[in-house]
Amino acid sequence: MDDLFKPADDTASRPLAPGAVHMPGFAAPLEPALLAHIERIARAAPFRHLATPGGGRMSVGMTNCGDVGWYSDAAGYRYVETDPSTDRPWPKMPVMFLDLAVSAAEAAGYASFAPQGCLINRYEPGARMGLHQDRDENRVDAPVVSVSIGAKAIFSFGGPNRSDPCQRVLLMGGDVVVWGGPSRLYFHGVGAPRSPGFGDGVRYNLTFRACG
Repeated sequence: MDDLFKPADDTASRPLAPGAVHMPGFAAPLEPALLAHIERIARAAPFRHLATPGGGRMSVGMTNCGDVGWYSDAAGYRYVETDPSTDRPWPKMPVMFLDLAVSAAEAAGYASFAPQGCLINRYEPGARMGLHQDRDENRVDAPVVSVSIGAKAIFSFGGPNRSDPCQRVLLMGGDVVVWGGPSRLYFHGVGAPRSPGFGDGVRYNLTFRACG
């Protein structure tokens, strides 16, 4: 088990499934600048623990930037153009975010990716994301681009059914995972962050999507 948490000794892209690829260290040089952007976004649209339709509370803190933001409450999962907490538009997506998402998608074989929103997740110690599909977008023909920042964590990537076996992939700060095409609706999840990381083991995740 412990050998899962050793840093990768290379930065070669690694296929996870048809249409899915893990790119170790792809965004590593940008981590400090990405974190600075996250902090500015969070001052305008603070992280919050959203309610689920079933009445639970997500352990992961969330905010958004871009034209739309992902949101959840008793009414369901959906994208909204304004922050329900302030009734103001979500903060503008930084150019660095957009350039990173487009270049990562292109490197993974997806040209002309045009994300409309970026969901920013904050994983404090103990926070995790269970297996789920990214299926709230109208554009499931476009890939998902996921960027890890800060503490390391295990990413589980399964198949089209929740019961399918999962691969367990160590994600370090600066790693990028892109999935689309045949694997666009595969189940996936993230375990609790492992130190070291920003702020005593905090992990951030940027998830870029074309929403509709």
